[in-house]
Amino acid sequence: MTASSAITVHPITDNKGLKDFINVTRTVYADDPQWIQPLTMERMDVLRADKNPYFEHADVSLWIAKREGKLVGRISAQIDSLAQEKWGPNLGHFGFFEAVDKDVADKLLKTAEAWLKERGMKRMQGPWSFSSAEEVGTLVDGFDTPPCVMMPHGRPQYDAFLKNHGLDKAKDMFAYSLDLTIPMPDRAKRIVKMAQKNKRVTMRPIDMKRFDEEVAVVLDIYNEAWSDNWGYVPFTENEVAHGAKSLKPVVKPYRTYICEYDGEPVAFMLTIPDVNHKMHDIDGKLFPTGIFKLLYRMMNGKEDRCRVPLMGVRKKFQKGPLGAAMSMWMIDVSREHVQERGAYWGELGWILEDNDGMRSILEEIGCVVYKTYRVYEKELS
Repeated sequence: MTASSAITVHPITDNKGLKDFINVTRTVYADDPQWIQPLTMERMDVLRADKNPYFEHADVSLWIAKREGKLVGRISAQIDSLAQEKWGPNLGHFGFFEAVDKDVADKLLKTAEAWLKERGMKRMQGPWSFSSAEEVGTLVDGFDTPPCVMMPHGRPQYDAFLKNHGLDKAKDMFAYSLDLTIPMPDRAKRIVKMAQKNKRVTMRPIDMKRFDEEVAVVLDIYNEAWSDNWGYVPFTENEVAHGAKSLKPVVKPYRTYICEYDGEPVAFMLTIPDVNHKMHDIDGKLFPTGIFKLLYRMMNGKEDRCRVPLMGVRKKFQKGPLGAAMSMWMIDVSREHVQERGAYWGELGWILEDNDGMRSILEEIGCVVYKTYRVYEKELS
C-alpha cells in the first residue's frame, strides 16, 4: 500500500469534526518550536456557521485528512459572494491548508478543487482563512520566529506543495518588525512634525464611552482606504459587530488613534498586544488551568510585544505627504505609550508587496520586513 492510497479525506459535519480540524496543527507542527497552538475556543468561533458572520455570505466546506487513523492534514473551500462581487463571479477560495507531506497536500488540494469546479468556479485562490480580514496566505519566509496573534504560520515545504499542484504566486504580503527601543529616525520625526504643526489636523484616542460609534468611524475609513487593495472584501455590519465585540477587551485608548482633518475623521490605527507568546505552554486549552495562566500573564505582565493589525488613511490623503505624516504620527504616539508599559517590539502588517506608499512609510520609521506570506491561484479547467 502506498502512502497516498492510505490517505482518507473526511468532510467536517459536526463539532467533533471541527475539533479534529483544529487539532491537525498539533501533528503538522509537532516538531516546530516556533508554533503556538491557537485557543480551541477561539478557533471554534471562527469555524462555526452559527458564530462567524462570514458564513452569511459564503458557502463553505471543510475537510480533514487521515492516514492510519492519524490526523495529517486539512483544507477548506469557500465561495464568498462578496469576494465575487468585487473580484469576479467565478472566483473560489481555499484556506486553512496544512499537510504533513506532498501526498496529503495533493489529496486535499484535489478535493477542494473538485468541490469548487462542481459549483462552476473557474479560478482557485488561497489560502484565505477565511477572508482578507482574517489569516491570509501561507508563510514562505520567516520561519525562525513565532506567528503573532491573528497571523498564519506554515512549513517551508508548502510553497513546493502548492506549486506542484499548479498553483502559482498571486501576491505576497509582508509583515514588518519594529524595534521599539530604537528612537524614530530624525527624518521621520521631521515628517511627524508636519502633521503636528498643521492646524487643520488633530489626533485623538478612541473614546471607549462611544465605542460603537467609534467603530463605525473606523469602519468607514477602512472601507474607503482599502477599497482598491488587492483581495479586499468589505466588512458587513454583522462582521463589524462581531469583530468589535471580540476586540473590545484588548482595545485601549492609549494605542488606538483617529486623525481628523477639519474635524472629519480621515485616518486611524489600532494596536493590540501580541498574546501569542504568552500562551505557548497553554497548548490551546483554556481549561482547567490555561485560563488562569493567561489572565495572570495579561494582567500582571508587561505589554512587551504588540501588533498593528488595522490602519487606514482616506484616499485623498494616501499619496500626499500629509497622509504619511498622520500615519507616522499615530505610530509614534502609540509607540511612546506602549513603551511606557514595557513594550520593546512590534509587528505591523500584513502589507501588500506593491503597496509602495505604506511600505515607504514603515521603512522610513525603521521597520524591516521579517516575514513573507503568499497567496496562490490557478485557473480551473
